Amino acid sequence: MAKPYSPGHIGAVASNFTEMRLAGAVKQRLVELVCEEIERLVPDMEQATLAQDAERKTLDDPHRTRLNYNRTRELMIDQINAVDSVGSAAVQGGIEHIERHLATLVKHAEAAAEKDRVATIKPRHLEIAVQGMGLEGGDEADQVVEAVQTEDFVVSQGGGVLTESSLLSLARTHAKMPVTKDAVEELLETYYMVVEQLESDIRKHAQLGGNPVQFIEAIGRMKTLMSLGWMRAMLSKAAESARERGYKRIDVEQIVNIDPFETN
Repeated sequence: MAKPYSPGHIGAVASNFTEMRLAGAVKQRLVELVCEEIERLVPDMEQATLAQDAERKTLDDPHRTRLNYNRTRELMIDQINAVDSVGSAAVQGGIEHIERHLATLVKHAEAAAEKDRVATIKPRHLEIAVQGMGLEGGDEADQVVEAVQTEDFVVSQGGGVLTESSLLSLARTHAKMPVTKDAVEELLETYYMVVEQLESDIRKHAQLGGNPVQFIEAIGRMKTLMSLGWMRAMLSKAAESARERGYKRIDVEQIVNIDPFETN
């Protein structure tokens, strides 16, 4: 029988997911729970592996095709300078990171293809994703915003897509400085708020007897939002505020101090 994980090892792994201290009894119980989960997991994986290939002799992940372990390890070895070798944990972490990066690229390219109303991701769609993620040129140290792994914010961008990560590229173009992740999140939340308010104004002014001038103005403001004119104006004002304070990047402080409706 294989030896179970040690409580110290499980505690060290679990500490990645919490800043709270784990009692010794909790670590021991976690060992038992993790081993019980392996007992449930492996038979299911074994059955699914054989369902795909009845002759297979090696347990596989039947639900996902992963990057090749050895090839990834070799590529990582080519890049190391200060250490002598690459451990299995580093390879596994590298695979997970690269797969997330690949998923983000494909997701953004897919959004661009959907905008073109085609069912095939073509080179131009991938290039839109690359540009939107800020992967071409520039100092990587300035890339404060990380690629979003789950819910991405996507709107029209003259043939491209805008995500939290691609706001970095927009900031470089219109604000000439990087933007923090907190600032991006605040900016997108503010965008949603402004859109919701404008939708309410449009519905109100569209009612019979409403002021047609106000209705037209509301439509105009919505067009500005959807063409990203509002986003560019917000970034430009935030960058101006940051420079006045001697900052080198746009933070949430600059976003919250701008009246979003005046910008629009």
